Amino acid sequence: MAKVRVMRIVNRFNLGGPTFNAAYLTRYLPPEFETLLIGGSIEPTEASSEFILKELGVDYHIIPTMHRSIDLLSDMASYREIDKIMKAYRPDIVHTHASKAGALGRMAAIRNKVPVIVHTYHGHVMDAYFPRVKTAVFTRIEQYLARHSTCIIALSQNQKTDLLSLLNISDPKKIEVIPLGFDLFKFTDKQDIKRNQFRSQFNLDEDTVAIGIVGRLVPVKNHTLFLKGIHHLQQQSQKKFHAFIIGDGEERGFLEKLASQMGILFNTTDVKQNNSILTFTSWIKEMDRVMAGLDIVVLTSLNEGTPVSLIEAQAAGKPVVSTRVGGIENVVIPGETALLSAMGDEKGFFNNLSELVDDQLLRKTMSEKGWEQVGQRFHYLRLVNDVSELYTRLLAVKNNN
Repeated sequence: MAKVRVMRIVNRFNLGGPTFNAAYLTRYLPPEFETLLIGGSIEPTEASSEFILKELGVDYHIIPTMHRSIDLLSDMASYREIDKIMKAYRPDIVHTHASKAGALGRMAAIRNKVPVIVHTYHGHVMDAYFPRVKTAVFTRIEQYLARHSTCIIALSQNQKTDLLSLLNISDPKKIEVIPLGFDLFKFTDKQDIKRNQFRSQFNLDEDTVAIGIVGRLVPVKNHTLFLKGIHHLQQQSQKKFHAFIIGDGEERGFLEKLASQMGILFNTTDVKQNNSILTFTSWIKEMDRVMAGLDIVVLTSLNEGTPVSLIEAQAAGKPVVSTRVGGIENVVIPGETALLSAMGDEKGFFNNLSELVDDQLLRKTMSEKGWEQVGQRFHYLRLVNDVSELYTRLLAVKNNN
């Protein structure tokens, strides 16, 4: 029996949900599926996630011209390369992940009359990314691509609701909700050892509350709010604390300057200051060690699909402080595993952060439900089963028409 050929396209192999999603699906889909995995190039300030693919033994192909930023010449070259590969591979299914791959990959799939076209939104480009005019243009493009897609995958029910409206889709069945999947057991394994390793590396005693935010340093992640929260703690809290900005990106210099203006002493990998309360760590691959070492995990984003750091935090039993945006309420249990504040409610965010820093018993209570919330819902085997069943159903419908 001939295998079902799947061509999977991601924006780029940087640390984040799309790479994990693509890697586990490529590696663990049932044997009747054969997958060709394609991705673009990472930005200079991003950390590569190719080590994840290599650890899983997944083959992949990189298109050097496909970048995160919009560039007409590079994007046209990328499209031509995708189209060339698609013609040679002749996939039964094209499954794209995130915005750039979704646009170029689906346009090529439409041109090549691929039987089944699937796209997963990891967040969406129509919110908090571009000015109003550009947003309107991209919305029209996304609506066109949605009409020509066999199925759209949302990562949460909230995201599905948003997409139905934004994409002007009248049939809710066209959008499937399939949450991300990860190997979360490493976040429960040998936690005491990993905690000691992290806290020894950064000279933290057990009385110091470690607060961390994880992700790319880009405007949509809103690290400015995180720094304002640390500044508030510096002025109001009696607890010893140390904050960590884990990640890197285009806003690194701006955030360091802003921290200095606020009077926040900080360390980097190159510079150490006495009495610092903040460390810019850049990228760290061993997130299980990071989560074990932290006491509170924070997210301040203006827009999120499914926040990987909050899934990992709960798997490690760490309470969360976050803005209430996108699919976050589908990931955490408000008031039980996370304290949430509305976008723009800085006072509410400050109060939530202060409450968790100051109250050790509350941190302990909130940590106890984390694994129960995410352990099964976001396991990669559940992801693989959901997607393989979807592929089988979509192909059966196509073959019967």
